Amino acid sequence: MFFQSKKIAVAVTGGIAAYKTCEIIRELKRAGAEVRVTTTESAKRFVTDLTFAALSENPVAGSLFDENELAGIAHVDLARWGDVLLVCPATANLIGKVAAGLADDIVSTTIMATKAPVVFCPAMNSAMWENAIVQSNVEKLRTSGYELVEPEWGALATSSEGEGWGRLATSARIIQKLKQVLLGSTELKGHKVLVTAGATREPIDPVRFITNHSSGKMGFALAEAAKLKGAEVVLISGRNQLQPLEGVKYIEVSTVEEMQSAVFKEYKHAEILLMAAAVSDFRPKSRSSSKIKKSELDFTMELEKTPDILAELGKKKTNCIHVGFALETDNGLNNATQKLHAKNLDMVVLNDPLEPGAGFVSDTNVVTLISADGAIEKLPKLAKLTIATLILERVLKIKQFKNKQAAAV
Repeated sequence: MFFQSKKIAVAVTGGIAAYKTCEIIRELKRAGAEVRVTTTESAKRFVTDLTFAALSENPVAGSLFDENELAGIAHVDLARWGDVLLVCPATANLIGKVAAGLADDIVSTTIMATKAPVVFCPAMNSAMWENAIVQSNVEKLRTSGYELVEPEWGALATSSEGEGWGRLATSARIIQKLKQVLLGSTELKGHKVLVTAGATREPIDPVRFITNHSSGKMGFALAEAAKLKGAEVVLISGRNQLQPLEGVKYIEVSTVEEMQSAVFKEYKHAEILLMAAAVSDFRPKSRSSSKIKKSELDFTMELEKTPDILAELGKKKTNCIHVGFALETDNGLNNATQKLHAKNLDMVVLNDPLEPGAGFVSDTNVVTLISADGAIEKLPKLAKLTIATLILERVLKIKQFKNKQAAAV
C-alpha cells in the first residue's frame, strides 16, 4: 500500500490505449491511492465513464460544464484535489494543446489549473510520434517542467502498422514514474548504495542445482527505495522473474562465487550495504560434467561450505553501514543477534518465512529490526517497499549518528 493516502487524478484522452488505463487505475487502487478520473469527449468513444467510475469508485468529471451549477467548477476542483495528475494516454492533439497553452475542454483546463506535478504518457502510431511537430511539442512539455513516460517500441493497434515507436509504456514504468514523483526525495543524493537480492544457484551437474525459494522481491524493494531517495544504486541479484528497475545498475549472477566477485568489486565506493540475498550456505564439493542418471542408485553428493560474503566484508568495514538479513524459523532473536555481532553489522533484519504475510513470493513481509546499539523494533505486516523505506530511514539515523561521532573525535 505504498500510495496510501495519496490522491491521484487521472486524465484519459481519446486513443486506443485508453483501455490500458483501466488496469493502471486498478493497480493504483490496490496500492492504496484514491483515484479520480476525467475524460475528453473522444476518450468516451473508447471506454465509457461508467467503467472509469466503477474502477476508481468515484464519479468521473467528463464535462467542462456540469449540469448542476451548484456542483462547483469541475476542472478547478480536480486540479486542486490531486497530489499528481496522470495523463494516460496522452494523444498528439492533447500534447499540442498544452504545448500551445490552449485549454478548451475539461482535461486541458485541469492541466492548466493544477499546481501538482503532471505526468504525460504519450501513445499514438509511430508516424505521429515521429512527426517533427509532435516531437517539438513533447520537448516543450519537458522544458516547461512536465514529466513524461515515453512510449515504447512494440506492436501497434492495427496489423497494418506492425511494430514501431508509440506504444503506451508498460503499467510498471508508469507506476514507477508516479512513485518517483510522489515518494521521491534527495536524502541519499550523491551516496552509493549496494544491494544484493535473490537466491544463488550452486550446480550439481549441467541441469540440476542447489538453491532456495527466495524471489528477490525484498532486495528489489530495497534498491527501489534507495533510488527513490536519490541514491546511486547497484543491485546484484541471483536469477529472478522481476522487472529491471530504471536508473539502477543491475548485475545478474548465479553462484555464490559470482556474487562474491561482483559484490567485492562494487563495494569499494559503497556507503550503505544492504545484503538481502539468500546466499547458499553449501555447494557440491565437486560438480559432474554430465547429467547424473537416475539409474545411478549409489550416487552420493558431498557438500562444502560456501564463502561467507557478509562476514568477509565485515572484516574490511570502515565507514560503510552494513545491514544483513536473518531468515529464521526457530529462536529468531537470539540467532539474528548473534549474526549481528559475528558479522560486524550495524543492523540485522529478522524475518520468519512461516509467519502469515512473510512468504518468499509475497508482496508483504513481517520483520524485526535489530540494531547494534540493542534497539529492537517489530514491524507489522507491510508492503515490502514500505519496509524497505523504513529500513533506509533507520540506516540514515545510524549514518547521521556515526558522522556526529566521527566529527567529535
